[in-house]
Amino acid sequence: MPRQLRILLATLALVVTACAGATPSQAPEFAGISHWINSPPLTMKQLRGKVVLVDFWTYSCINCLRTLPHLKSWYAKYHDKGLEIVGVHSPEFDFEKNYANVKRAVNKYGITWPVAMDSDMRTWRAWNNHYWPAEYLIDKQGKVIESHFGEGNYEQTENAIRKALGMGSAQMDEHAADLSGIGSPEMYFGLDREEYMAPPQRPSAGARMYTTPDTIGLNQFALTGRWKMTGQYAQLVGDKGQIHLHFKSGKLHMVASAEHPVTLKITVDGKPQPNVTVRDSQLYTLFDSNSYEDHVVTIRVVGSGFKAFTFTFG
Repeated sequence: MPRQLRILLATLALVVTACAGATPSQAPEFAGISHWINSPPLTMKQLRGKVVLVDFWTYSCINCLRTLPHLKSWYAKYHDKGLEIVGVHSPEFDFEKNYANVKRAVNKYGITWPVAMDSDMRTWRAWNNHYWPAEYLIDKQGKVIESHFGEGNYEQTENAIRKALGMGSAQMDEHAADLSGIGSPEMYFGLDREEYMAPPQRPSAGARMYTTPDTIGLNQFALTGRWKMTGQYAQLVGDKGQIHLHFKSGKLHMVASAEHPVTLKITVDGKPQPNVTVRDSQLYTLFDSNSYEDHVVTIRVVGSGFKAFTFTFG
């Protein structure tokens, strides 16, 4: 199920729960954490007496990354007043289970609060969570008093933090991203979740040749060259290949990796863009503009071993 639909369903479920007047539940313990970053191991019991914001995230998720400025703001303003943030890093892709990758991302994005690596998804399951990002606010008695799935809701979350700390309401957050112009959904390359490949192309397991379709409709992508499809990604087998995409947004990101540095040569609407070099398994920005119109991008991949996981937009 696409991430946007999962978030919508979760939000509707949250509204129903709120209308039913459900009482706060006790926060589950952290379970199966392989590593702690920025902190010794923590337990919910140890955190009693503090207001705790548990943030389920993963480092290649653009939705998660866009929440970071708000988390940083709250941590700076309220940490010394009794707020603790715990980032539970629950991976979407296998490469996000690697400690070195997560530690590098924590340093890259300037995250200073405790991060728990939930590589086996045991804490995710203990909380019955289904979404990236997901925010759960816990009061000083260890009870979940507020939750939100996906981006947004920042003013309400901050005011809930302040109320739990015994403070008054805050002013409206003026830094929330305006996502109203995005007209394309997240698109996965892996066979497990692929649904936007342009016909007549059909993804299949193993390596095969793909040729460019005559037309690529809005919110469709296509491959050119010899690619191997797996459950999580499409991998270029030959030395050269292409990816074509028709999308509607001002910003284009790709989760990708490569066995050795691989150069992406990018054109958008026929205009060359800066090259992007892919090596580490992470999110890369391929196009960054304020033009929220239809765009056609061609990505020329020079070098075998390149893996494409997903397109995301901003």
